[in-house]
Amino acid sequence: MPREEEGAGSREGPGLIWCRHRHQWVRRRDLTDSSSFQRAKFWVNELQNCEEGCRIYLCGTKSDLLEEDRRKRGVDFHDVQDYADEIKAELFETSSKTGQSVDELFQKVAEDYVHFTAFQVMTEEKGVDLGQRSGTYFYSCCHH
Repeated sequence: MPREEEGAGSREGPGLIWCRHRHQWVRRRDLTDSSSFQRAKFWVNELQNCEEGCRIYLCGTKSDLLEEDRRKRGVDFHDVQDYADEIKAELFETSSKTGQSVDELFQKVAEDYVHFTAFQVMTEEKGVDLGQRSGTYFYSCCHH
């Protein structure tokens, strides 16, 4: 289940929302604050050093403020999209105030989790237990 990570012991403080051991990670950032984008990049780098193959979702918050005044945007959308493409992340711009794209973000995280889990189950090595005797195999042809 996603949870708020308080950044215990880190110099970056709160701002991470992540699903550890689920191979998914959501990083929120304030669309009106360029330093927030730099902190997001820092945490993505940290994550990539620790959690290989983790799905990343960049979530820009406070999109409602941009509707009021586009000049409030801290980092150009295309720069953020280029970065998301570079790290193979999904990009969302959300608003807690209006609910814009919040459902879409959580829907995408949930869908990806289900797909990843299904793939993981299909590709798990189950092996063969040679000591296990199956009734249908052991008694199939010779024992009536």
